[in-house]
Amino acid sequence: MTNESTASSPITYETEGPVAVISLNRPQQANAQNKELLVELDKAWDRAAEDESVKVIVLRANGKHFSSGHDLSNSGAKDQFDKDKAESGMMKLYMHERKHFLGFSRKWRDIPKPSIAVVQGSCIAAGMMLCWPCDLILAADNAVFRDPVVMMGIGGVEYHGHTWEFGPRKAKEMLFTASSITAAEARELGMVNRVIPLAELDSQAMELAQQIAKMPAFGLAMAKRAVNQTLDTMGQYAAIQSVFDIHSLGHGNAVAQCGFPVLVDLEKLKQAGKKSDS
Repeated sequence: MTNESTASSPITYETEGPVAVISLNRPQQANAQNKELLVELDKAWDRAAEDESVKVIVLRANGKHFSSGHDLSNSGAKDQFDKDKAESGMMKLYMHERKHFLGFSRKWRDIPKPSIAVVQGSCIAAGMMLCWPCDLILAADNAVFRDPVVMMGIGGVEYHGHTWEFGPRKAKEMLFTASSITAAEARELGMVNRVIPLAELDSQAMELAQQIAKMPAFGLAMAKRAVNQTLDTMGQYAAIQSVFDIHSLGHGNAVAQCGFPVLVDLEKLKQAGKKSDS
């Protein structure tokens, strides 16, 4: 396996024959997503897409958890938002989220190479925006999926895969209660392909990736396009674009109420989450 990344990079990139392995690499922060991580992740997706020797892309994470979602720990976020709001209202926030959250997720979803998300531990809110664009999802038996951002006064994360991945009623229950969905439940609902013992997760993911890589590249690309185009014909693309604007309206409502795009901060969100789970 070749590895040209550094240990301090928020993303590492390796190849094993025809398989590119992209790893989230902020384990001490539970792979929370700041701008640097997302930009480097997008570069890694581009690299894998452009490398003709790569036929399958594996997205995984170092550490106990796949991703705890957006990094909300920036102490200067309020001052920066006030500055941006004075200059252009909600425009900078809207354009940032449109590019880095909705835009990146949609872009990765449409890359014409099969991709496999490998999920362990917690996959919270925007964490699902990293695995949903992948074609297959393999989950460890300890994986849990959750989107608690209704607690923040917003109707769900920027890339609304909920209804498509879980079905409408389960999506509403998840959002209304901020409750978790286990790997086994996610498989029953059709979001997860396989549930695997944690110790075997990476090895089984690579085995599957190598199996897929034996197929003709053009056949794989056309099979992926056929399924994705069918989803878009059913309305997925238009729905996700529309719901992003609903998400942005939630930010606007929060600003009207408290002067900031969310109603609760990170610590309050964590505490509310603990109460909800109990």
